[in-house]
Amino acid sequence: MINFVEELRWRGMIHDIMPGTSELLSREVTTGYVGFDPTSDSLHIGNLVSIMMLRHFQIAGHKPIALVGGATGMVGDPSGKSEERNLLDEDTLRNNQVCIKTQLLKFLDFDKNSVSNYAELVNNYDWTKDYTLLGFLRDIGKHLTVNYMTAKDSVKKRLDTGLSFTEFSYQLLQAYDFYYLFRTKKCRLQMGGSDQWGNITSGTELIRRISGEEAFALTCPLITKSDGGKFGKTEEGNIWLDPKKTSPYKFYQFWLNVSDEDAGKYIKIFTLLPKDTIEDLIKQHNEASHTRALQHALAKEVTTMVHSSDDFQSAHEASQILFGSGTAEALTRMDEETFLSVFEGVPVSELPDSEINRGINLVELLTTKTGIFDSKSELRRLISSGGVSLNKEKIVNPEIIINGSGLINKKYLLFQKGKKNYYLIKAV
Repeated sequence: MINFVEELRWRGMIHDIMPGTSELLSREVTTGYVGFDPTSDSLHIGNLVSIMMLRHFQIAGHKPIALVGGATGMVGDPSGKSEERNLLDEDTLRNNQVCIKTQLLKFLDFDKNSVSNYAELVNNYDWTKDYTLLGFLRDIGKHLTVNYMTAKDSVKKRLDTGLSFTEFSYQLLQAYDFYYLFRTKKCRLQMGGSDQWGNITSGTELIRRISGEEAFALTCPLITKSDGGKFGKTEEGNIWLDPKKTSPYKFYQFWLNVSDEDAGKYIKIFTLLPKDTIEDLIKQHNEASHTRALQHALAKEVTTMVHSSDDFQSAHEASQILFGSGTAEALTRMDEETFLSVFEGVPVSELPDSEINRGINLVELLTTKTGIFDSKSELRRLISSGGVSLNKEKIVNPEIIINGSGLINKKYLLFQKGKKNYYLIKAV
């Protein structure tokens, strides 16, 4: 059996670990869980750290549980928050839960017939919805003191600015989740981000006080960027796992553009590549950093894992377009969303599709009609020197007629002036 703790340790994925955890995992198959609050209809790459922990856990022979917080999502976790979050309505939460479950199915093996340590999906709403307030206070609330709960960092940091009873109760609800899974599924380990340490250890304490049994905790570091910026955030917002919210091309580009320092850290955390392969990649990168071997391997592995090998291939081909090695064939295969992502910010001129379909002289199109070139003589000189391309193919005859047969996605013409200047003409 693979040593789960040692695997996480060399990958830099352990922040805190309760004494006895490693010994437990070494001597027996263990059930462990990670919780995901359904605050959105998609997980984002920040959640990938916890997902990878569960994946390594299953690969090591243990049984993973992914908990979707249908109940706790109604309350809101104060950990790491400077103010109270807006609470979501029940319909929104239920939709989010369904979407998250669908995403998690891609990472873990839930097939009872294929593996004995099959993963399970659970929703804490199922065991919380019928609990009365008086029953919960009597059965659970009496076991953890206010002194104990206010000593947690997630509470202490908010005492000066204010903490509602709703948020204060989150710690107790999460502790009860751990106790419930311990009692019903023999779950003895909870994992999560380092900001969850207080909530997780409240669960181990609740289990100890009610049953006298031991339970364990393990957290991973909160992932940061080397420049101090927030991991997984761009100017447009989060990098989502849902391709409708973050296209596979933009997802691929995020990983491709991380710094050298971050790439060496992320490739251990966000891929399943073995240690010797990663060490070879780091050595190769250090010897020739301009090749960006780490970034290319990282972008390929994560995009393929989260989306698919086809999505990786499409994103890779699309990225080559801007760097001169893309082909006309790759351009025509590109779907419209990827095409627009690649050429985001490129100047766009619009012309009626009827005018383009009738046919229009190239020189006339690029000068009088769109103003891409200031003069016809300048355009002809550049064409004669091989400096103008249409849809990634060099133009050799300035008198050609452009018509609708050359439109990409039946809408666009892509012109390139020199090596780096792109222009789009859109048929409307």
